[in-house]
Amino acid sequence: MDLRLPELPFPLRTYGPDGQWGYEDGVLTGWAGPRQDRFVPPTGDALDPASDAPRLLGAPVGDFQLIARVTVGFAAAFDAGVLYVHVADREWAKLCFERSPDEPTICTVVTRGHSDDANAFVVPGSSVWLRVSRTGSAFAFHASTDGEKWTFIRIFSLGDEKSAGAALVGFLAQSPTGEGCAVTYDHVEFRPNWPQSLRDGS
Repeated sequence: MDLRLPELPFPLRTYGPDGQWGYEDGVLTGWAGPRQDRFVPPTGDALDPASDAPRLLGAPVGDFQLIARVTVGFAAAFDAGVLYVHVADREWAKLCFERSPDEPTICTVVTRGHSDDANAFVVPGSSVWLRVSRTGSAFAFHASTDGEKWTFIRIFSLGDEKSAGAALVGFLAQSPTGEGCAVTYDHVEFRPNWPQSLRDGS
């Protein structure tokens, strides 16, 4: 299924399990079913074919920032709403607003064969702004509690400049241990540039 958001200059397509994606009045909604996740444990040998989560992705051209306020119906540990970057089957990254495991937390996962997993900071409430940016083969993750002042989370590379330039970017919902999780994204914004500074709050 293809979906067009007026805020984005590229179409979105669904991947993975059915996320029941919908868009109305500036709000994108998605749903992760029971035990749906996308993670390759560092201690494991391979990605379980069943280890997948609903994704809604498109292919922006050039440098960009993708921004959204994410609201998660937290019910179980590791329920999350995510901004997601996909370069290849074993090269992808997640910027998560996640219950980790008891408090809403900004978490990141970068997968190069296997996934890493890092927590950044706890967020009061059930909503937060997330931002993913790209220039060349470099990606940056930021988060904000008000949509104005941004906290730098991490910068990393995926693939080479060609594969990173063709990356799919968008939205993911997950519920690794629970019975399902509803996620909404609003205040979606696209900027065709890399941030002027990663660490000054802009």
